[in-house]
Amino acid sequence: MNKDESIRFAAKYLEDLLSFFGVNVAVTSTIDDEVIQLSVPSTSLNSLLIGRNADNLRALQHIVMMALNNHGAEVTRVNVDVAGYKKQRADRIAEKAEGWIRKVRETGEPMTIDLNPADRRVVHKIASDYSDIETHSEGEGKERKLIISKI
Repeated sequence: MNKDESIRFAAKYLEDLLSFFGVNVAVTSTIDDEVIQLSVPSTSLNSLLIGRNADNLRALQHIVMMALNNHGAEVTRVNVDVAGYKKQRADRIAEKAEGWIRKVRETGEPMTIDLNPADRRVVHKIASDYSDIETHSEGEGKERKLIISKI
């Protein structure tokens, strides 16, 4: 399955999956940096689809990735967003990251923060704009932490 077929398959698969919950919507799809971006519009079931700590959202994402893997898709990385939830969260994390970086620059003391992988990626991206700040992650699995330090 080539890239375009992978994108169409992922969108259709997610639409079919959502229909089991009674959510009949058109999923928009794009590709960005070899990641299929699937966007689900706002519905009355947003909270169910997102779940506590976005667990349901990650589960939906995982299911779609596994389906792509099983069908031999060229692109298998997927990001599912419901009603712009991930975008809003990334914006909030980016704002917090600016504050954390400011504090590290003022004190010179490294800061350790417990974040999920997606949030860590946002902070790494924000920190890359600063020549005097570096970030890295330490630990394994759920114990993985982000470290922000001054160079």
